[in-house]
Amino acid sequence: MNLLKLATLTIATVFTLNVSAQETETAAVDTTKTWTIKGENTFLINQSSFSNWAAGGINSMAGNLIFNYDFNYKKDKWSWDNKVLAAYGQTFQKETDWRKNDDRFSLNSLLGYQAAEKWLYTVFLNFNTQFANGYSYDNDNAGTLISKAFAPAYLSFGPGIAYKESDNFRINLSPAAARFIMVGAKSLRGLYDVDVDKFSRNEFGASLDAYYKLGIMENIALENILKLYSNYLQDPQNVDVDYTANLKMQVNKFISVNAAAQLIYDDNIDVPKSDGTKGPGLQVRQVLGAGVTYKF
Repeated sequence: MNLLKLATLTIATVFTLNVSAQETETAAVDTTKTWTIKGENTFLINQSSFSNWAAGGINSMAGNLIFNYDFNYKKDKWSWDNKVLAAYGQTFQKETDWRKNDDRFSLNSLLGYQAAEKWLYTVFLNFNTQFANGYSYDNDNAGTLISKAFAPAYLSFGPGIAYKESDNFRINLSPAAARFIMVGAKSLRGLYDVDVDKFSRNEFGASLDAYYKLGIMENIALENILKLYSNYLQDPQNVDVDYTANLKMQVNKFISVNAAAQLIYDDNIDVPKSDGTKGPGLQVRQVLGAGVTYKF
């Protein structure tokens, strides 16, 4: 956990330094418009093929669909920011057939009332789950079910205070946040430290959510999303970490190249290890592809 805490502090420091080093972009604001809706629909594909290739290789193909929408409200001192993300992807290899490589649904909502310039009293809500069955595979490609729709699902909410520099940078801290880890399938509850006879495990603690989007150069942006949670009721020193980096390169109006990496650590979740055992560990997800993006 010491290395994990160091990494978390490093990420937070980078967020702060980047913000202080960047000038805030300004634009004319239509004061009569209370809702702003933005969205991206992206289809990514990547493919590798080998024929008589001396170095060897495995033919593979992957496709990913990503829907990313923002619904933001602003009137007088009130604001309400909502982000909905849905993603699903499959990878095909001849030796393993089709396997899931991405599966996410998340809703992040932040209701705020302006307390001072750039400071808000807030109430936040986060919900995360997945759409389809997930499996871990052994060396013989035998799959073991480890997740399903709503197994698990995470719901967090609570009051707090936020610093909002712009739509591209904000930090929300809630010192009194409730979190529910819900697992609908009884057979999977043990993997997420939920009692087999209970639908959920309830936690109460402190939550931090940070969002920072950095324009690296024209048509290239790096989006950073950091979530931290400490459970007062059990091992508060073991901070749960969820960090996502999305690199978006827009070739033209419709063609884009996207790369994403997500790191999760939660000591209440058992993950498959290389030696065949299960236990707490760092979860890593990576996606890279080129495809078509439609924005509005």
